[in-house]
Amino acid sequence: MKHPDEDHARAELDADARRELESAFGVTEAAPVIPEAEQQEQASDDAAARADAPGDTQEKKSESPLGRFADTPLARELSEITRRRRALESEELPLPARTRVFTVANQKGGVGKTTTTVNLAAALAKNGARVLVIDLDPQGNASTALGVEHRSETISVYDVIVNDVEIAEAVKKSPEGGELYCLPATIHLAGAEIELVSLVAREQRLRSALEKFLEESEEQFHYVFIDCPPSLGLLTINAFVAAQEVLIPIQCEYYALEGLSQLLNNIKLIERHLNPTLSVTTILLTMYDSRTNLSNQVADEVRQHFPEQTLATPIPRSVRISEAPSFGLSVISYDTNSPGSISYLEAAAEIARRGAPGSSTN
Repeated sequence: MKHPDEDHARAELDADARRELESAFGVTEAAPVIPEAEQQEQASDDAAARADAPGDTQEKKSESPLGRFADTPLARELSEITRRRRALESEELPLPARTRVFTVANQKGGVGKTTTTVNLAAALAKNGARVLVIDLDPQGNASTALGVEHRSETISVYDVIVNDVEIAEAVKKSPEGGELYCLPATIHLAGAEIELVSLVAREQRLRSALEKFLEESEEQFHYVFIDCPPSLGLLTINAFVAAQEVLIPIQCEYYALEGLSQLLNNIKLIERHLNPTLSVTTILLTMYDSRTNLSNQVADEVRQHFPEQTLATPIPRSVRISEAPSFGLSVISYDTNSPGSISYLEAAAEIARRGAPGSSTN
């Protein structure tokens, strides 16, 4: 009896994906070595099969050397990743005419703010942009991920906003590659919230320092990403005042939606009283798992309420994304061909297209 699955067409794999799979499974074009007795037995079986089906005169298509592996989930995933990678390689990303300053914020912890900041910055730098990352989180995780020194004696963003040190004295180039720079954070930043209370123009200090730095910079920075702590204190307010755009990473789980309305209300207050140019331009879905109904429901709900702001590419749960910071690297450098890296490259490309001259965001 014919198995129903035989009626389904076998998925076509492009040449690159086929070679990668053949290498992974140790399958080659060479014919297998079969003992002579087995060859004779196989020939007899083939002759009997032809006798049973005399009307079948059409030649069968040569089967892929991948055999049963050609129509597996792994093969289909690899083929899709190859297609997405090729699409990215064939596209030259536009650079914005003016510096775009993003604040990456969400008062809920563990939603991927630092991971998103680092990997979007690395992806844009890889495509020729000049990018500055400002680590405004006392934990200093963005500094770690970018391979930048941030010990307690390091000149850091704390000195910029509290002691009026110029950003040019504190900023460091990341060994990540490309024109990627970082203004590191140290443990001293943990006490900055209290120290800022008594300072003049406490909400404006980062903006004043950043504007001066960008004006005096010999080469234009195309993007600035400010990584915020998981709170809505004075550090985050400084970040909102210094930026024109807000990027909100949203984890694809129910709790991530609960605090979103409070965050949006606070952004409106900043916009009304301190920074009229501030707006939420980008929402990125993180830790997305297409296999679960919850992830799909959260993604659908976010896209329904924020259709223009939500990026088309969600960031999947990925071990590679989690491993990369331990090596002082972004996932873009750690494993360029991983699903997490491809997703961040696609998200960066969408952000770049939105800010291109003539676009609605620009």
